[in-house]
This record gives sequence, C-alpha cells and structure tokens, in this order.
Amino acid sequence: MSIIEISSTRIRTIIMLISILQQTPHWVWWLLAALISLGVKQMQSGHRTLRAATVIPIAMAALSFYGVVSVFAHESIALVAWAAAMLAALAISLAAGVGSKVRWLAAEQRLLVPGSWVPLMLMLGLFVIKFGANVALATHPDMSIDGIFAGSVSFAYGTFSGIFLARGLAMWRVARQAQPSGMAY
Repeated sequence: MSIIEISSTRIRTIIMLISILQQTPHWVWWLLAALISLGVKQMQSGHRTLRAATVIPIAMAALSFYGVVSVFAHESIALVAWAAAMLAALAISLAAGVGSKVRWLAAEQRLLVPGSWVPLMLMLGLFVIKFGANVALATHPDMSIDGIFAGSVSFAYGTFSGIFLARGLAMWRVARQAQPSGMAY
C-alpha cells in the first residue's frame, strides 16, 4: 500500500466514525453521562442501604440480559453464552473475594462499602460493548443472525452480568451474616 492509499483509508475511517457519532441519538450520550456519574459516585466509600447497594448490580445484569433477548432471541447460542459467562464470572468473582471489604454497620442498619473504580469500569465496559454491537447491527443487520457474533456479544454481556451479580450477592451475604436470625431487611 502506498502512503496515499493509507491516508485515504484513514480519512474514510475517520469520516465513518464521525458519521456514527453524529447519528447516535442524544439520549445515548445522556445515558453515558449518567453511567459515568453513577460510577464516579461508586468510587467513594460510603454508607448504603442494602437495597441501594444491590439495585445497580441487579439492574445492570437485567439490562444485559434484555440486550441479549431483544436482539438475539432467535439464536439459542446467545442465551447459552450469556448464561455460561454469567455463571462463570459469578463463581470466579465470588471465589476471588468480591465484596470482602464490605462491612455491615448494625447500629445504622447500613453497609459500609469501600470506594472502588470497578463499578465504573464495568458500566463503561458494558456501555462500550452495547454501543459497538448496536453500531455493528445498524451497519450490518444480517449480523443479528450470525451465531458467532451473537455468542460473542452475549458472552461479554454475561461476563459483566456475573461480576455485577457477584458484587450484589456479596452485599447480601455480608448483611445476612451480620443479622441475627429472624431480622427483616
């Protein structure tokens, strides 16, 4: 390839990327801003109710599952990949001690959750995969019936879901172990 051909290819790529960004609905950028804001808040240690500490992991896992079902429902490999990745990531995360630094403050009936950059990275990772998959599907709609594409995207969604769910489960475990039997949450 000559320098002119390389430059021409780069220019076409840049023009394509600009076009994709311009055609992206505005709500997507608001969603990204909200995810960044939520993730930055998770970087700070704080007292959280059990409900507040677990709603984000559950919501993110549910949204990733919805992402699989809404696009790849006809591809059984997608559902299998999502479930397998979710279960594997859940098990590995729990075995690695996710949430081991969380403490239950009995007097306040709240969790003391140390700040972490992990939720921000998980949210951004999930956003990037979802954005990339949607761009790929918008430019090549036939990819929705491509088993390898469906399985790969679903596997990624499932991995993120498993890590999110492990964080939520760890919060429940800490609270449950600290509560005397019969106490309501």
